[in-house]
Amino acid sequence: MNIGIIGSGGREHAICKKISESKQINKIFCFPGNPGTSKFSTNLNVDISDFKKILSLIKLHNIKIVIVGPEEPLVNGIADFLRKKKIKVFGPNKYASKLEGSKAFVKKICFQKKIPTAKFKICKKTSEVNKFLKKSNFPLVVKADGLAAGKGVTICRNKAQVLRAASEVFKGKFKSSKKIVLEEFLEGEEASYFLVVDKHSFKFFGNAQDHKRVHENDKGPNTGGMGAYSPSPLITKSIENKIISRIVKPTLQALKEKKKFYTGFLYVGIMIVDEEPFLIEYNIRMGDPECQVILPRLNTDLLKIITSVIENKLNKINIKWKKKKCMTIVLCSKGYPNKYKKNLKLDRLDKISLTNNDYIYHAGTKFVNGKLVSNGGRVLNIVSIGNNYLKIRNKIVSLIKKINWRNGFYRKDIGWKVINKK
Repeated sequence: MNIGIIGSGGREHAICKKISESKQINKIFCFPGNPGTSKFSTNLNVDISDFKKILSLIKLHNIKIVIVGPEEPLVNGIADFLRKKKIKVFGPNKYASKLEGSKAFVKKICFQKKIPTAKFKICKKTSEVNKFLKKSNFPLVVKADGLAAGKGVTICRNKAQVLRAASEVFKGKFKSSKKIVLEEFLEGEEASYFLVVDKHSFKFFGNAQDHKRVHENDKGPNTGGMGAYSPSPLITKSIENKIISRIVKPTLQALKEKKKFYTGFLYVGIMIVDEEPFLIEYNIRMGDPECQVILPRLNTDLLKIITSVIENKLNKINIKWKKKKCMTIVLCSKGYPNKYKKNLKLDRLDKISLTNNDYIYHAGTKFVNGKLVSNGGRVLNIVSIGNNYLKIRNKIVSLIKKINWRNGFYRKDIGWKVINKK
């Protein structure tokens, strides 16, 4: 069977590698992929917003199943477009994709279904912001309603910061939206909970903790993710039951009532406050870099899971996991998440020897004249699997030192909360 994977980051490299392990695979094609995926697949250089071009390539290469990695094409309706052309797609339809594409959409479902979340107000103008401020305490969180590449959330300590952040969105800082969700700040522990979902059922697909802040001790601005580890000790059985009963089931039911069923990966962003989970956000795909620490722990054939979702037979498959821990540290270009240089040489990567427990996923790289160079802020995901988080982290750091990329930086304290608690 020929498989297509849409996307070009570390998440897609991880999916591509895992899919390549399936005995059902004939060929894998990545749209457009990256130098890492090229080891397992044929990369097809195409703009992932050009649905018609993607369709023509799918037909040309006799691709039977398409897996959509990133959120933007899903929010823009690629799953609906391909399904109308009788192509099997793993990923939610355009309506269900509003779970990530519109924070206001999610908040309305929370209000309708009494899902625990932060107190909020959907605002389209400054007068609405001021009204909410009169009955709120600081800090407050300003969120752009639509997709913002991980840069649409601002934690504000005073009124001036709120008004500034809101004004930027109202004036069109993000193409996806000119309205905001203004919400109370929840003080607690954050975790990521993943599911795989078909029309009739859903199954657990791992949990993780992500480090969003750029600097050590979780300081500095938010990024797309500086590192992650799985599993998260925060997700106890009691908390998991609450996530399912109070958050996941009511959300999926709200979509079913509209006859817009959810299918694909579902990422549930949770804040745990006094042993109670509150919904922060939904993502309609695997997290990045959480995917890179969850898939190495998966024992079951990923393609079989994906096929069972497409055929709505998820309840017939048993998903099994390794009893090991996994961590990734992201190697970034200096200056990220602000200004950084691209096209910087990565000339030592092919000299690094990896064991079966180590992985290097390409997050922002490309080939120029046959030479590997950087092509983004988050450049590489260095991953290791084992039994002890401290030993795993030490192994990853040793690999990064061998890569010896002087144009990059990384956080040396990924997993510090779980490691320091021991």
